[in-house]
Amino acid sequence: MRARPVIGLLTLAVLAGCTPAPVDPAAATTGRVVATVAEAFVTPMTPADNIDSPASWTTPEGQVWLIATAKATDKLVVYDGQTGAHLRDVGSTGTAPGQFGRPNGIAVVDDLVLIVERDNHRVQVLQLPDFTPLGSFATDDLRKPYGLWVNKQATGYDVYVTDSYDAGEDAQGNDVLPPLAELDKRVRRYALQVKDGTLQASLAASIGDTGEAGALRVVESIWGDPANDRLLIAEEDETYASEIKVYSLEGTFSGTTFGRDAFKAQAEGVMLRTCGKDGWWITTEQGKQRSVFHLFDRHTFKHVGAFQGNTVANTDGIWLSQAASPRFPHGALYAVHDDQGVVAFDWASVARQLSLPLECAP
Repeated sequence: MRARPVIGLLTLAVLAGCTPAPVDPAAATTGRVVATVAEAFVTPMTPADNIDSPASWTTPEGQVWLIATAKATDKLVVYDGQTGAHLRDVGSTGTAPGQFGRPNGIAVVDDLVLIVERDNHRVQVLQLPDFTPLGSFATDDLRKPYGLWVNKQATGYDVYVTDSYDAGEDAQGNDVLPPLAELDKRVRRYALQVKDGTLQASLAASIGDTGEAGALRVVESIWGDPANDRLLIAEEDETYASEIKVYSLEGTFSGTTFGRDAFKAQAEGVMLRTCGKDGWWITTEQGKQRSVFHLFDRHTFKHVGAFQGNTVANTDGIWLSQAASPRFPHGALYAVHDDQGVVAFDWASVARQLSLPLECAP
């Protein structure tokens, strides 16, 4: 979430298979083991865009689109999800339908793209494949929104939006954290319905524990597990702790947090890879020189393993696609690289390095 200095680009060598470098340079002092998985591709680097978060969609013709938000240029950047090639840009600066004000979080569900706009204080909904604007919502509620997760329901969608509002700035220009008692609206849940091109949305709940352990101090990344009634939210306030907090879908803090011992940098993107009734939470440690992706057991939150790429660093958003495609038969993990582009990891390569099963029982 926080701005990071742009680091020098690394020349990307051949990106195929996994490199046998299982231990990161800090392992000698931290005792942790971080596998290395080569990126399948890196998209073109566009530093001026300030790329934040990706999502993917498969067209009716079978083409995979990788769609990323560009915070600085107020647009969406569309890549080929199989090769990383740039396909097109969508949108411009403004408040009209199809325009954006610092687009940040993004999610794709069915044929809908939902984009959180921090500076327009709203969530905008576009319909694929033409990126047709259907409308926006939450303008009256959101103050400084960043991320979202969409939970599909029988007749619509529950949309959870993180809102990292502050209490002004100090003399040095740093955001001032509100008192814990005022953090009860860190996540907003909306009931969304889209029918015949018409959008309807209403605020269903405001979420945020105000206790010391459960309070959401600095928030962006969020994801859920409906089968187990869990909502995971990354705590990004490094002055307090980098960890994942576990809530219920209704918004009650469970009392459980995890990851504090694993993360050596800011906790960022979080997603769930299911494997039948089991699976793994994928989380990001936003290292300036190299991002580390940590996997935790879906049920117990036990640390399962960690990996890094040859290049990817300073990652904001991630997106996991479990859909099979010609290049990625077992799916792909997409991760933003240093605010300038997106990389892809072949899930089969990740599973092989971390000794995870590819075939899952129903």
